[in-house]
Amino acid sequence: MRVKKKIWPAAAAAACAVLMFSGCTSEPDVKEETKKPVADTEEEWEEAATTSYGKYPELVTYTLAQMNGANNSNLPSGDTYENNAYTRYLKKMLNIQNENIYMEREDRYNEGLNVLVQDRNIPDIMVVNDRETLNLLVENDMIEDLSQVYESCASDKIKEMYDSYGTALLASGTYDGKLMALPETVIDHGPCFLWLRRDWIKQLGLEEPESLEDAFKIIEAFVENRMGADEGEEPIGLICDNSLVGSTSENYSIDPIFDLFGAHPRKWQIRSDGEIVYGSLTASTKRAIAYIHNLYERGIIDKNFALREQNNLRDLVVDGKCGAFFGLWWSPNNPLMDEVMNSPDSDWEPYYLVQRGEDYGTNFYNSFSDNKYVVVRKGYEHPEIVMKIVSVLFDYTRYAADDADEVNGYFALNVDPTARPLVINVDYYDATYTVTKDIRKAMNREITEDKLSALEDSYYKACTTYLTSYVKGEDVNAEDWAAYKSRISAIGLLVDHGYEPPTIQYLAESDGEVPTILQNLEKNAFIQMVMGNKPMDYFETFVEEWKEQGGQELSEKIRQENRK
Repeated sequence: MRVKKKIWPAAAAAACAVLMFSGCTSEPDVKEETKKPVADTEEEWEEAATTSYGKYPELVTYTLAQMNGANNSNLPSGDTYENNAYTRYLKKMLNIQNENIYMEREDRYNEGLNVLVQDRNIPDIMVVNDRETLNLLVENDMIEDLSQVYESCASDKIKEMYDSYGTALLASGTYDGKLMALPETVIDHGPCFLWLRRDWIKQLGLEEPESLEDAFKIIEAFVENRMGADEGEEPIGLICDNSLVGSTSENYSIDPIFDLFGAHPRKWQIRSDGEIVYGSLTASTKRAIAYIHNLYERGIIDKNFALREQNNLRDLVVDGKCGAFFGLWWSPNNPLMDEVMNSPDSDWEPYYLVQRGEDYGTNFYNSFSDNKYVVVRKGYEHPEIVMKIVSVLFDYTRYAADDADEVNGYFALNVDPTARPLVINVDYYDATYTVTKDIRKAMNREITEDKLSALEDSYYKACTTYLTSYVKGEDVNAEDWAAYKSRISAIGLLVDHGYEPPTIQYLAESDGEVPTILQNLEKNAFIQMVMGNKPMDYFETFVEEWKEQGGQELSEKIRQENRK
């Protein structure tokens, strides 16, 4: 039997009882002509194990650690994490089914997953989103080498997608020449927009902003006029994550403010003399922190930012308590769609206020330290499943299938990626902009709709439906609004400004990950200076402490590895 099934004690007892009452027959009465030849079955198993789309002759199950999202990941009513458009299509095409044995929301996922790893009791497949855990799994020989199954079961287009990032992306999951983890593709999401309540701007008789300082004055007016605050509540200004700067997967960071000073905190960068330094230690970062402190004193930065967690920040937006945050293009999907459903009259607008210091440039390195990785338990019989899932969901359903309308319809419904069995995305590096350009071409009748990929067509239909409803003055569907606001309004700004994804450079050998103790030291120091609990001269003390607690040794190691 190729598929192993676990039978718990109670089930085993029931099975024995059935055998006793049936005379303990060992084989069902199957007519000879209905039995499939063994040779044919073995060929099907072999094809399934070595191709992108080969279907298993029997149902193959896999246990899974599932990262779930808010509001049941916005799945349609009746759909679950084990029974939705993704899992149904995978079962239909590949004959596979997930069994979720660990489920937790994203902000608490790592904590529980680390317990499973420490107990050496991991599921067959899981997503890991921190390098320390991935390193631990590799060092303890707990996960499968995926090198061969990538070669045989990743489709040509999937390999092409990975190739669009150069060699560095796959290398981030490679140890001693072996692909131990399949990394998520780090699609360029572009810079953060400033999302503002335009209806509040109009209500206060203000002009829309043309610069960041214009925007800060608007936020100042929001606070002074207590916009969104009930009686007895403190008005809230610009909400921001208490880490201040974030990864590409997060909203609420204030990276654009650091951009004003050419600062790159939490990134390794190249000085003018060619030396590699940690960006959080530079004079540019100190000037940015001083400026942010000034914004805090003016009441523009949320007074309680240091106490906020990601879910709390989202709640402030959804509950209509704030009218400003920095966020990526997909912010209309999450959190704004829920806010618009609660308050249909609210009008959120993205503003691309590009202002960067003279020394901004591309003199910094990116890191895969915050990326997600798919791993397979050592000893699981079908490690190729992960490559087949990726090939089906991110290639076949988008580009070739004629029966995947339900899957692709999830995009227009703004179903969260956490609904997928593998909570990753795989696409070309510049996919964000290509999709919008193609949708615009179809809307302008420059190309016909049949030239769009399934993903593009799903967004195209949602955007045109939104425009039709808007022009007619009819009620607008929140999902259609979010599709238009993200794909056309937000990304359209980047396209119109001629934005091009930057050339990415990565550190050699090391990904430059900074230990947690140093990250916490930095976070606490920045918070204290922004809030005025420490003077700006404390910055030099922070730098010295950072070096003394291991930062100096880390810096020298990285310089040595990358010295040409």
